[in-house]
Amino acid sequence: MSNAPHRTMRVLVPLAPGFEEIEAVTIIDVLRRAGCEVVVAGLQPGIVRGSHGVGIETDVELSAVAGGVFDGIVCPGGMPGTRHLAAHEPLLELLRKSVSQRRLVAAICAAPLVLDAAGLLEGRQWTSYPAVRQEIRHGQCLPGQAVVRSEGITTSMGVGTALDFALDLVAQLCGEARAGELASVMLVAPKAGSGERRIPS
Repeated sequence: MSNAPHRTMRVLVPLAPGFEEIEAVTIIDVLRRAGCEVVVAGLQPGIVRGSHGVGIETDVELSAVAGGVFDGIVCPGGMPGTRHLAAHEPLLELLRKSVSQRRLVAAICAAPLVLDAAGLLEGRQWTSYPAVRQEIRHGQCLPGQAVVRSEGITTSMGVGTALDFALDLVAQLCGEARAGELASVMLVAPKAGSGERRIPS
């Protein structure tokens, strides 16, 4: 067995004005705790403010990394941030490219709208924030599922499922053992039974 260190996973988190702060911070924080290199990219340079006025200083402008290669791309939700991401064609093209290369693509809350705008939900199962489900034109919604994985795309419902979502991404990128270690250290309550955690739809 090789003693070579595991390659660091590189993950892009795009932010637009009006993103959902709890979702964004949870994703960024948990993935960094897991040892991933998280690149926070804004549609504009500098500080991007969320839907409740909380600002996050981005690492880079999205246009500067649109041609890059990432092991995962994770879109937080929030409004109007989701609308801005869904209208940003360079991001949509990067998402399409990542799916075609079998790299992780994920979205939470309203952000499955971004995946739908990119044409990525056709034939897949997904979940989202309840208020935007009627706007998603393709695929099959699984209401009440905290996290849904379907053919390389992972989706989740919103703020209350953000930690489950982030730990699921760690499991996919860094392994189930690493996700379990983090969950233990962070005092995350174990799921009841072996099935997917369900919440009211």
